[in-house]
Amino acid sequence: MSNEILTVAEMYAADHFAAEHGVPSQTLMENAGRTVADEIVKRWQPRRTLVMCGPGNNGGDGFVVARLLKARGWDVRVVLLGSREALKGDAARMAALWTGDVSPLSPRALEGAKLVVDGLFGAGLQRPLEGMARETVLALNGSEIPVLSIDVPSGLHGDLGRPLDEICVVADATVTFFRKKPAHLLMPGRLMCGQIVVTQIGIPDAALDRPRIFENGPEFWGRDFPRPDPLGHKYSRGHALVVSGPAHATGAARLAARGALRMGAGLVSVASPLEAVAVNAAHLTAIMVKPFDGAGGLSELLKDKRFNSVVIGPGCGVGQETRDLVAAVMESKTSAVLDADALTSFATAPSALFGQLHPAAVLTPHEGEFERLFPGLLKRSANRIDAARAAAAQAGCTVLLKGPDTAIAAPDGRVCISANAPPSLATAGSGDVLSGFIAGLLAQGMDSFNAAAAAVWLHGEAAVHFGPGLISEDLPEQLPALLGLLRGED
Repeated sequence: MSNEILTVAEMYAADHFAAEHGVPSQTLMENAGRTVADEIVKRWQPRRTLVMCGPGNNGGDGFVVARLLKARGWDVRVVLLGSREALKGDAARMAALWTGDVSPLSPRALEGAKLVVDGLFGAGLQRPLEGMARETVLALNGSEIPVLSIDVPSGLHGDLGRPLDEICVVADATVTFFRKKPAHLLMPGRLMCGQIVVTQIGIPDAALDRPRIFENGPEFWGRDFPRPDPLGHKYSRGHALVVSGPAHATGAARLAARGALRMGAGLVSVASPLEAVAVNAAHLTAIMVKPFDGAGGLSELLKDKRFNSVVIGPGCGVGQETRDLVAAVMESKTSAVLDADALTSFATAPSALFGQLHPAAVLTPHEGEFERLFPGLLKRSANRIDAARAAAAQAGCTVLLKGPDTAIAAPDGRVCISANAPPSLATAGSGDVLSGFIAGLLAQGMDSFNAAAAAVWLHGEAAVHFGPGLISEDLPEQLPALLGLLRGED
């Protein structure tokens, strides 16, 4: 598995592990600089290149890059923040191997450069850019010079995913080593990195010590993804139930239901209030309509254990009636996706919801709904990873914090980050479809964490696959092609 995400501390530990197991730190630095130089040569023709080196190991990597590019015939200049004499350890040794001049860092040094290699600061920077570093970065960002950053763009905190004072290098590409860090996935850091390349520099995979953060993708959940059994039938593929709202608000439930059906659930039904049966029946064909009357009626429906996943919330309305419906769903112990109104209905008493949840439930809040259920948690947390993890522990179930960097967290502390969602997903009803995608996978037997992660990734891929002009109804229709690719089918 190569989708592990390492915090800054975990990356330091991996470096230390490599050194203890026969890979000297100087070798790691040489390898890092070589892979950066290789990426530069792949992307650009030889040109006048400025390598900006900082006072630490990131600067040491920069000296390696400068030396190797110069050996390939490139016109290279080096500027340094601080003095050459102040460099220590591996950085000092690599600087000593550079035979060219070293000039002080300044905005003026950018003049004439056709490419900048940013080796000022790495992911472990603990303070905002200041002084000459800040001035030079501001000048660089205001220029049109292409930039490749080493590890992370200088000024970007590797764990937080944001600059410490809103100022950091805006790179065209970033080369990092061994594994990505949170900043490569979280917004706005991901935008600052440009194209991200992960290279291997000699750290053994054994250096990974039970990672808890992952980048979402088939490498993570693919082994558990359901495949149709040649001897199976529709009942063996599960039966998802989507709870509809009143007659004037039925569309959200139908969007979720179609998402569940396209995702492969063998059967899907819409549980419809009596007043909405006619409108739901008029719009549905392969999806069945199951009338119910109030929370008691829904409880009766759910006594049929062939319903093995439920979506509740989209279009249900906010208030006591929805709280009662949620209670009916939770009492059934069925795998369940709670979205939209099912979450907001508990805004004044979130503990009342948490007391009903079980591990097979999935909460799918956007930031506003998250704030209603977990007041102040997002602001108190270092980043969305920590916020989602704390929320999942508090709720005792999978929590999916939606956004351009959706975080999916399990109660045991695992977190998966999605980075494939295009801006076109910001359209009415897309969240309802996502709820249906999750329910469709729950119905087929995936556990709640993997089902949520797989659904989020496919949701993003569906939007990318469709392209501009996306509306929520388009999302389920992209699944047949995507599922075929995922399963290796033509």
